[in-house]
Amino acid sequence: MKLPSSIKNWISITGTVLATFNLASIVSLMVLNSVFGFGGSYIGLFIYIVLPAFMVFGLILIPVGMRINSKRARKAEQEGEPLKWPIIDFNNPAVRNAGIIFIVGTVFLLIISSIGSYEAFHYTESVEFSGKLCHQVMEPEYTTYHGSSHERVACVECHVGSGASWYVKSKLSGLYQVYSVLAKKYPKPIPTPIENLRPARETCEQCHWPEKFYDRKMRIQHAFLADDANTENIIHLQFKTSSKMTANGVEKGIHQHISPEVKIEYKAVSEDRQVIPWVRYTNSITGESVVFTDSENSYTEVELDAMEVRVMDCLDCHNRPSHDYQVPQNFIDKSLAEGRISKDLPSIKLLAMIALNQEYPTKDSAFYAIKTQVKEYYEMIDPDMLTHRKADVEQAIAQIQRDYSNNIFPEMRSSWRYYPNNIGHMEAEGCFRCHNDRHRSDSGKVISKDCNLCHDILAQGTPGNIVYSSSFESLDFEHPVDIDEAWRVESCSVCHTALY
Repeated sequence: MKLPSSIKNWISITGTVLATFNLASIVSLMVLNSVFGFGGSYIGLFIYIVLPAFMVFGLILIPVGMRINSKRARKAEQEGEPLKWPIIDFNNPAVRNAGIIFIVGTVFLLIISSIGSYEAFHYTESVEFSGKLCHQVMEPEYTTYHGSSHERVACVECHVGSGASWYVKSKLSGLYQVYSVLAKKYPKPIPTPIENLRPARETCEQCHWPEKFYDRKMRIQHAFLADDANTENIIHLQFKTSSKMTANGVEKGIHQHISPEVKIEYKAVSEDRQVIPWVRYTNSITGESVVFTDSENSYTEVELDAMEVRVMDCLDCHNRPSHDYQVPQNFIDKSLAEGRISKDLPSIKLLAMIALNQEYPTKDSAFYAIKTQVKEYYEMIDPDMLTHRKADVEQAIAQIQRDYSNNIFPEMRSSWRYYPNNIGHMEAEGCFRCHNDRHRSDSGKVISKDCNLCHDILAQGTPGNIVYSSSFESLDFEHPVDIDEAWRVESCSVCHTALY
């Protein structure tokens, strides 16, 4: 089979070899990946993005080389006589063979490229692409995502959503993110909230409808004191996520904040939205509007006017829906309650808290410190513990290290200290940013701090000594440690802080 002599040049030959090699590599890797699982999550980057780019570059080199070589050949043969439009003569076997190869090859490569483009689109939308491509940078988000209730929801469902416009915006934003990673320009930790995140009504509300009825939720919480006996305290909380009809009328629940009948606006002092000095409540039906200002964080009218007015939505409370960096006391309590750490190991909660509330430069140094501190304590207090309870001690150390690695990431400085969770009010101000008895209107109305606005305590106490509510009326909270009435006036986060 004859081919045009113009193809006999190093540029075209190089392009042919490059295109052929990359096509063969793509096919081989696709077979290895689909049949044997070769390459893990990273292989898709090469199959659908990197190798096709080199293959296309090789294909471009073929006609470029032919064009350069044909010009030189014609000039030499025709003694400098300029050519008109090139003549394609399919009666010439060489031209006919080249034409058939070019047409068939082009159609084949177009099909392959279309499939590759489709797969590339889906690969860049995948959780693995988002979480594993930049391993160190995205490790905190990827790890906490897999520990969340949204683990089966793809990253792009929340960060991008549907529609071409937001897809284009996300890819343009991604270009800068790629540059930041390559040039190591990214901050540690990654700042939140994300300014260009799509509004919750276009993402969250595709599944969680404001108009949908959500029944009240029961949550049983187990907490352990940092004492020698790891004293367990249990509390049954019924969260008022829905409204309830009572003899006194409708008792509104937590989700009234996003009710279609209500519009709540606020102004925050800084980008983290942890200090809110101004709130405006508007009833969409009656038109009633009330402004509340914080008496202890007072700002002048000029300062308030300079602040951005934001409409409250889901993410103002659910600000860590998929990337919750839990505080040490919470994830250790969970491990103790579920038996992954033995509850009868003396002072194990205290030891975990001491080790986990220290700053470490790397994960390895944290693991070493956790292991060393636990063993040194038992060597000092009860050396026999490391002999007759060796398995329990080793299991406790391993679980504390595992919990650390799932919630604290020293290389990126990502932890509960930098990402407060606004749900509740224990470790961060959360609800108490507004519900603090300090936000008052000109007429004297107050945004109440009353615990029973959001939840009822139906049972509380230690195992074997739990007090139950007999009429589904809320019990008065009893702090597991005697601090008198301090819990009524001080914010919980003063002691249970998760802030900087």
